[in-house]
Amino acid sequence: MGDIYERELKGLLAGEQKFIEKLTKSLEPSERDAYRKLAGKHFLVVKAGGSFGVDLLAVRGNFAFPIEVKSSSSDVFRFSKSDKLDDQADRMRVVCEHSLLVPTYAYRLKNAPGDPWRLFTFSDVGDGLEGRHRLLFRRLPKIGMTNEGNRIMHWKDGLKLSSFIDYFSEVF
Repeated sequence: MGDIYERELKGLLAGEQKFIEKLTKSLEPSERDAYRKLAGKHFLVVKAGGSFGVDLLAVRGNFAFPIEVKSSSSDVFRFSKSDKLDDQADRMRVVCEHSLLVPTYAYRLKNAPGDPWRLFTFSDVGDGLEGRHRLLFRRLPKIGMTNEGNRIMHWKDGLKLSSFIDYFSEVF
């Protein structure tokens, strides 16, 4: 099931009209306009092979960011659901930290009202980031922690993908 949302996000960021039109039918005009900006100035999006905790790599100009796609019908995503999720997050964090990239989680809420995509990153990967990567790090909401020390994403707290696109189109 996750592959469906990986393809959707890949198609959106790559500016593919069929994905943009399908997603934007029920969005607010400002959200719809943001997505449509991708038709003219989009990303090169590559499906990542291997098991580094990265599904996609989005590139535009001299800027790149790795993306791990998660989806759920619940508005809370708990990494503690399985050891695999937490290990995957650790691997992604370390790989991105060493390569000076911003690890990005794209969380798709199934049957969400409005823009269903939200973006997050880790709170502890900002050291060493420069330029556009530092701006992205500062802009993205951080993955939370429970009292027990487990990672958690609350969909409502994430950055709307449409807001990210709008910001990215203005700043970059």
